[in-house]
Amino acid sequence: MVKLEDDYLAPHYVQRSNWLRAAVLGANDGILSTASLAIGIAAASSLREPVILATVAGLVAGALSMAAGEYVSVSSQADVEKSDVIRESKELLEMPELELERLAEIYEKRGLKKKTALIVAQELTEHDALGAHMRDELGLNEISQAHPIQAALASGASFVLGGTLPLLVTLFMPLKNMEYWLYAFAILFLIILGAVAAKTGGSSVGRAIFRITFWGTLAMGLTALMGYMFGVSLEG
Repeated sequence: MVKLEDDYLAPHYVQRSNWLRAAVLGANDGILSTASLAIGIAAASSLREPVILATVAGLVAGALSMAAGEYVSVSSQADVEKSDVIRESKELLEMPELELERLAEIYEKRGLKKKTALIVAQELTEHDALGAHMRDELGLNEISQAHPIQAALASGASFVLGGTLPLLVTLFMPLKNMEYWLYAFAILFLIILGAVAAKTGGSSVGRAIFRITFWGTLAMGLTALMGYMFGVSLEG
C-alpha cells in the first residue's frame, strides 16, 4: 500500500525530460568523443604522452563547447517562447472575444461538447487567461519550458564526468593495445549510462543499451581506422 502511494506521488518521467536529455547527451558525448579521440591517437602513436595530452585537450574543449552550444540552443528556444507569449498577451488585450473562441475551439477539438468547451474556456480565462493560452494554444508549460542555464550546466558537467572516464583509462591502463582498452571501457561506460538513463526515464533498458553500443562502436571504430591510416606521422 505504501509503495502504491509512493508511486502515485512520485513525479512523472516527463518532468525529468529537460535535465535528463541534457545530462545524458553531455555524458554520452563526453565518453564517446573523448574515447574516440584517445583511440585515434593511441592507434597512431606508441607513446602515452600524446594520448593523454589529446584526451585532456578534448575533454576541456568538449565540455566548454557542449555547455556553450546547449546554452545558445536553449536560449534561442526560450527567445521564441518569449516572443510567442508577448504576442499572445497583446492579442488577449486587443481581441479577447476572438481569443476566447479560439480557446473554446481547442477544447472542442479535444472532445468536449461545444457548450461545455465554451464554459471551460470562459472559466479558465477568468482564472488565468494568459496561462490557459500558453498551455493549450502554444503548448508551453513548466515542464517543457526552456531553461538555458540549467541545460548548459547539466551538459557541461555531465560531459566532464563522462570524459574523465576515458582519461583515467589512458592514465592507468597498459600502453600496449591501449585502443582496445579504451574501446572496451568506453563501451562499458556507455552501457552503464544507457541503463541508468533508461531506468531514470522509464524506457526500455535493452533498447537503450543496443542503441548506445551500436553507435559508440561505429564512432570509435572509424576514429581508430583514421589513426591507423595516418599513424606514421606521429612517430617521428
